[in-house]
Amino acid sequence: MTETTGSTATPESGNSEGAEGTADGTAGTEDGKKLSRRERRRANKAEGGEGKKSGKRAKKGLFARTAIFYRQIIAELRKVVWPTRSQLIQYTTVVVVFVVVMMLVVAGLDWVFGKGAFWIFG
Repeated sequence: MTETTGSTATPESGNSEGAEGTADGTAGTEDGKKLSRRERRRANKAEGGEGKKSGKRAKKGLFARTAIFYRQIIAELRKVVWPTRSQLIQYTTVVVVFVVVMMLVVAGLDWVFGKGAFWIFG
């Protein structure tokens, strides 16, 4: 059987490559029986490991989370390296000149194709 990236182990295949487990690579109970991923999740949920929300996020309401979101936005904007005034003028000039040149190219091609169409169809 060939191994593929992201493959999961199934009890039918007998392949424990994708199975998560202990440090030696085996997952199971005290008696050495290997558990499937689904069985481990069910056991973890029964112990109260997954079903509950925990941590700071579960305790905060909608408005607190929104406030944190906007604080994080402001913190990220402070990390941005803003261009200097001279750089901003230079970049703006380059963009405006490029747009004007492209407008002239398109207008010239339009004029040439228009004259050609009138010459052909008269």
